[in-house]
Amino acid sequence: MFIQTEETENPSELKFLPGRQVLPAGQMEFSDAEGAKSSPLAERLFAVASVEAVSLGTDHITLTKAGGSEWKTLKPAILGVIMDHFTSGEGLLADGVAAEKAAAVDAPELITDGDISDQIKDLLETRIRPVAKEQDGDVTYLGFDPAHERVHLAFTGGASSLLSGIQTMLRHYVLEVSEVVDQTDFKPKPGLDTPEGIAVQKVLDEQVNPGVASHGGHISLVDVADNTAYIRLEGGCQGCGMADVTLKQGVEVAIKDNVPSIIAVMDTTEHDDGKNPYFQPGK
Repeated sequence: MFIQTEETENPSELKFLPGRQVLPAGQMEFSDAEGAKSSPLAERLFAVASVEAVSLGTDHITLTKAGGSEWKTLKPAILGVIMDHFTSGEGLLADGVAAEKAAAVDAPELITDGDISDQIKDLLETRIRPVAKEQDGDVTYLGFDPAHERVHLAFTGGASSLLSGIQTMLRHYVLEVSEVVDQTDFKPKPGLDTPEGIAVQKVLDEQVNPGVASHGGHISLVDVADNTAYIRLEGGCQGCGMADVTLKQGVEVAIKDNVPSIIAVMDTTEHDDGKNPYFQPGK
C-alpha cells in the first residue's frame, strides 16, 4: 500500500491520500481525542504525538499538527497508523455504525440564497458558464457551505476541467470562499466495493503504484461504474508531460489485462493544477 502526502495552504496541515476510499460521502472532523472515540482510525491518529485535529474525507485524511513539531518526524508514525488500519480490514467507525450514516449526519448544509450565493451565481452566469459551454459542458451551482467556506458545484461534459480556474476566480471575487469542489466527490461510490473495484485497486496497489512511486507519483481509483474505471493521477504524475503515455501504455493495459470486465479507463485528473510534475509538459 502506497500512501501519498499532499501539502495544503496551511503548513500545520498535511493531507494523506491512501489511494482508496476513506468515507463513502461527506466529511467528518475531530478536534480532540475524546470526540474521536467513534472512529478507531481517528482515535489512533490522536495517539500520535502532536496531532491536534483529524479530518476524514472521501479519499483523504487531513491532519493538523501542533506548532513546533515537524512533519518529517511525525509522518512515519502517522503512515504506520493509516496503513495498519486499512490492512486490518477494521471499519471506519466503532460499534458497527455504517460510515454512510455518519457521513449523512455530517453532510454539509448548503446555502443557496443570500449575498454570497448571489455573488457566486452572478459570476457563474456571466463568466463561467459561457466558457463551460464552449467546452461542451455546463456548471450548476448547488450551494455554499459556510462552515467550511466551500462552494459545491455539479459539472457536466468538459466543464470539469475548469474546476481549478473557477476556484481561483471565486476566491478572488468572493472573499468568503476558500474552496470549490465537485459534488461527485461527496457522493457514495459503491463501485469501489464491487469485485471489479476491489480487483482494480489490487492492480494499482501491486503492479502500478510501486513503479510510479519512483517518480514521486501515485494513481488513485476514484470509482468504477458501467465497466469503466475512473482514476486520478497525483503527485509527480499530475501535470506530467508523460501522463498520457503512463495512462495508455501502463495503467490502462494493466487494468484491462487483469480485470477483463473493465473496457475503459478514464483519467479525471486536473493536470493544469499539478505543482511538481515529474516531466514538464512539452519537454
